Amino acid sequence: MTTFDQKVTDRLVSHITKLTQIGLALSVEKDINKLLEMIVDEARSLSNADGGTLYTVDKDKRNLRFEIMHNDSMGIRMGGNSGDEIQLPNVPLYDNNGKPNHANVSSYVALTGKTVNIPDVYKTDGFDFTGPREYDASTGYRSTSMLVIPLQNYENDIIGVLQLLNAKELKTNRVTFFSEVYVDLIASLASQAAVALTNTQLIQDLTNLFYAFIQSIAAAIDEKSPYTGGHITRVVELTMMIANEINQNNHGKFRNLNFNKEELEELRLSAWMHDVGKITTPEHIINKSSRLETLFDRVHSIETRFQLIKKIVENNHLKHKIEMLEKGSVRPEQLTTLDENQKKQLQLLDDELLFIKSCNKSSSFMDNDKISTMIKIAEKTYELNGKMLPYLDNNEKYNLSISKGTLTPEERLVIENHATMTLKMLKHLPFPRKLRNVPTYAAGHHEKLDGSGYPQKLSGDQLPLQSRIMAIADIFEALTAKDRPYKKPMKLSQAIKIMTEMKEDNHIDPDIFDLFITTRIYDKYAAKEMHPDQVD
Repeated sequence: MTTFDQKVTDRLVSHITKLTQIGLALSVEKDINKLLEMIVDEARSLSNADGGTLYTVDKDKRNLRFEIMHNDSMGIRMGGNSGDEIQLPNVPLYDNNGKPNHANVSSYVALTGKTVNIPDVYKTDGFDFTGPREYDASTGYRSTSMLVIPLQNYENDIIGVLQLLNAKELKTNRVTFFSEVYVDLIASLASQAAVALTNTQLIQDLTNLFYAFIQSIAAAIDEKSPYTGGHITRVVELTMMIANEINQNNHGKFRNLNFNKEELEELRLSAWMHDVGKITTPEHIINKSSRLETLFDRVHSIETRFQLIKKIVENNHLKHKIEMLEKGSVRPEQLTTLDENQKKQLQLLDDELLFIKSCNKSSSFMDNDKISTMIKIAEKTYELNGKMLPYLDNNEKYNLSISKGTLTPEERLVIENHATMTLKMLKHLPFPRKLRNVPTYAAGHHEKLDGSGYPQKLSGDQLPLQSRIMAIADIFEALTAKDRPYKKPMKLSQAIKIMTEMKEDNHIDPDIFDLFITTRIYDKYAAKEMHPDQVD
């Protein structure tokens, strides 16, 4: 074997080895932009091409999109992760009449699946090279050889086109044609690239579908209650604001902590799914905006009942009056006294009803004195159809005795059960390894550092940092939400005061809350999500 033949053989072996290495590299790359750049870089390296362009076919299969554009002589590196967006228009695959666009070489390759190898674009009549020639005229560049190869997936669909420009001789750097040896190598690379690109796109499509599905569930949960619309979206936003601030923090407890891309994705997904268990929570409990509310607010039944009692008082008054008149010798002052007593009874009933209605409001704190007064009213009786009935039944008394908020202990357990259901539901999903902690993180947003939270009563180091972040995001959003019709939007200072007390009571993570305050995350959030009147 001659020295020249040996060099050629060694070079081919080197190329084949390189092609194998490229195939392995392409198979593990999951970032589409990096993958597209890698395809162009490696194709140019194998063929020693001065420039390279990669197009992908759009979803409608009507156009080729510019994805990557490289040219060493012109110092061009556009598209992908370069940060320099390609501003060129798409290449149409069909004209306005729906006929295939065979005039453009890239669209021809995309439509036919054939490889085109052109030694000199200025000496070829088969395609319209007006664009490259105008570009050359304006820049001084000289487009010569061109190799255009289709990227075909496993279903034999063309998903992209790789276009290489100006092959160069290794020794002289002189522009030459693309030899058939290199054409076969690039075709092999294109085949591997198409498989890798298809797999990456499928993974990305599945990821997009998964997130869209999760966000649809989150939206459905928010819409389940007219009082919590947008809650999940805002918790996700706050959660990621805190996580990103931790990543940027270079001092204090978090100076050596940095969430990587996969950990951020895991946390984001956990935030999206933190309330998924509310699917099982009855709407009338989620929506309970007053103490007597069930499927409807029972205070209206009590209003009707008091109207009935007033009618009974009026009827009894008239009967008594008739009886006195029938007996005769009734003095006017007796009738006056009788009327005044009736008036007092009716006024008392109005006052008692007004008090009961005030007790029903979620904003009303029921201390012992108010509960005692309510019970005295509740235990009064009226006669109807020969039966003595109380002003309020036992369940009404029980609900009106709630000291704070609107939920009974039993209803609160039902509400709290959503965290348990979140854990149960998410544990049944086959999350990939990088998302394996989503169930734990999502279900832990109501846990407290002192162990008094739910559903698992985790405390201290048992409670993951990610759950602690979500807990603060969830609490702050709930306190400052401006779209809850059963309560006035809370002032920013009041929300921070409440959370400061929670920090002092060892309910929320003090370090995360301090970061939340010192970096003024609340200001950034308030500017976007809170009403200006709330920001004091």
